[in-house]
Amino acid sequence: MKFRVVWDQMEECPYLPGQVARLPLRLPPRLLTPEELDIRLELGERRSGRMVYRTQCPACTACEPLRVSVARFEPSSSQRRTWRRNRADVHVEVGDPELSDERLALYNRHKMERGLARSDEPLGAAGYRAWLVDTCVHSKELRYYVGTRLIGVSILDIGRTSVSSVYHYFDPDEARRSLGVYSVLREIAWCEELGIEWYYLGLYVRDCVHLAYKGGYHPHQRRIAGEWADVIGEPE
Repeated sequence: MKFRVVWDQMEECPYLPGQVARLPLRLPPRLLTPEELDIRLELGERRSGRMVYRTQCPACTACEPLRVSVARFEPSSSQRRTWRRNRADVHVEVGDPELSDERLALYNRHKMERGLARSDEPLGAAGYRAWLVDTCVHSKELRYYVGTRLIGVSILDIGRTSVSSVYHYFDPDEARRSLGVYSVLREIAWCEELGIEWYYLGLYVRDCVHLAYKGGYHPHQRRIAGEWADVIGEPE
């Protein structure tokens, strides 16, 4: 399959200050099958909207794709506490990714109030649709509710043997719940129900506080110098 490169420029790294990033965006000619998505993920690629990418930075290899073995996963004591804290009153619905005023407002609150935004401008409806709704694979949305109130959303890409976490956002007023942690635990459990082998958590960067947390789910593998390597027993 021939992909068309639609963006390939050097830019400021979004994860590490002072670094230059290169993330070529490639557009497939059609929707990828679940088996083809498994291959892309195995190669360390990610999806953004209708395109896929893999970091090819000129002088830095800090970004390491990370995946969790679903069958072998063992939650830590703190992760088990987070599971118990939310399991009683948080329920999850699965559906296709959608754009709504409620989702857009929740997404922008999460970005702005948690200091994750790279711009002072909130994301607009067109940007949300292009990134989180439009897709080139089979994608699903997991909606986290307390009662009828939406408190979190995850976008996931579904392969034959793999599931990839694209993005998760939540209500900042619910920070005490550690919904980011709970969403990972809940989605690993969902993967187990589906018979999925690997849950891909995206990029791990040791020196980026927003990405280093991914190293706390064990056992996992990280793609280092083009090869997947087991990582076991690191502290959370």
